[in-house]
Amino acid sequence: MIRPKRLAQLLAVSAAAALVLSSCGGSDDNGDNNAGGSSPDETSSSGPAKKGDGTLTIGSLLPTTGDLAFLGPPEIAGVQTAITDINAAGGVNGKDVVYHQQDSGDGTPNIAPGSVDKLLSQNSDAIIGAASSSVSLSVIDKIINAGVVQFSPANTSTAFDTYDDKNLYFRTAPSDVLQGAVMANTVVDDGYKNVAILARQDSYGEALADQVSKGISGGGSKVATKTLYSADASNYTAEVNKVAATNPDAIVLIAFNETTKIIPALIAKGIGPKDVQTYFVDGNTADYSKDFDPGTLAGNGYAVKATYPGAELTSDFKARLLKTNSKLTDFTYGPESYDATVMTALAATAAQDDSGEAIASKLVEISEGGTKCTEYTDCVDLLSKGEDIDYDGVSGPVDLNDTGSPSKATIGIFQYNNKNTYDNIDYVTGVI
Repeated sequence: MIRPKRLAQLLAVSAAAALVLSSCGGSDDNGDNNAGGSSPDETSSSGPAKKGDGTLTIGSLLPTTGDLAFLGPPEIAGVQTAITDINAAGGVNGKDVVYHQQDSGDGTPNIAPGSVDKLLSQNSDAIIGAASSSVSLSVIDKIINAGVVQFSPANTSTAFDTYDDKNLYFRTAPSDVLQGAVMANTVVDDGYKNVAILARQDSYGEALADQVSKGISGGGSKVATKTLYSADASNYTAEVNKVAATNPDAIVLIAFNETTKIIPALIAKGIGPKDVQTYFVDGNTADYSKDFDPGTLAGNGYAVKATYPGAELTSDFKARLLKTNSKLTDFTYGPESYDATVMTALAATAAQDDSGEAIASKLVEISEGGTKCTEYTDCVDLLSKGEDIDYDGVSGPVDLNDTGSPSKATIGIFQYNNKNTYDNIDYVTGVI
């Protein structure tokens, strides 16, 4: 468990966020198949919940192209594994769940709205996705205005904490209030005093940069610069030069796949990972063994550290994901995708109705406050007996608050090795 000194430091870093933390040491055609904030008492503000058609239809809006495409395979595998488990247990209200898959892209170009149109035309009751906060913000109105639940496994932007979502938006990934505090605490604990933040200029990057900056300053270190860049820029020379000019002793890089271009630019300027302690976040914590020469992210006494939401991935669940997709190399947000899908099915079961509004009316209720259960079959058995349930997922605690976001969650802290892959060094659980 967390040492008292470490807890006091973290509370000082993140007092404004009111956190209590403890440390525990496709294509359009390929994915279609029949794989056979929100309070618990509220439904959509548009009126009474409408009845579903008797078959729970889940769509996924997850990236198979774009800068977040590395997140797509584990997320899609998480959804597919959940649906396999649900249908093997008898489905929802006596019928198999139907699944349709569409690509979200990353917003450049903006293909998500067209993908949502296809999912809505296929009578989706709930849409799992998107991964990118910016992409989700670009389609959230289209989804919720159709009376459909949007349930993201990976959105972390603080923008969703206050968005007018008609009580139809949910997520299993925590707000970046938590990741920002954990990242800031890690940097401050590591002893760095002049920290540069280089972040993509979008709702995700800006919000997380703000949280990290707030925590670093609150922890007694200096934010040398908070520099934003356009993700689709042809190069990042100006931004890297600005960072270098501050002579930082640490750099927090808040990025997606453009990391493969930014790291060489930092190296060329003499402030690469071998020269300055560097930190990644969930958007760029990936396997870079095929992108960089061995030792690029670990050497000369430095090793890149990274944070991303999620409890420890058990070997059992990893094996289940690999059974669904044997080619997986990254597993980020696979557990959160699984949990979002299972929770959707449990909410439809609790409501005895597969419509979006009915699902939304039960999601908070099935996530906290009742009898603990961790397997879909066990949870359904409890519901059939009239019991209130508290589903605990493979991604960790998933107690949802009245904004549809986790009220408690776990952030993993990782460190890169000479192979440019990463290993876990700690997990921190926080209450938001």
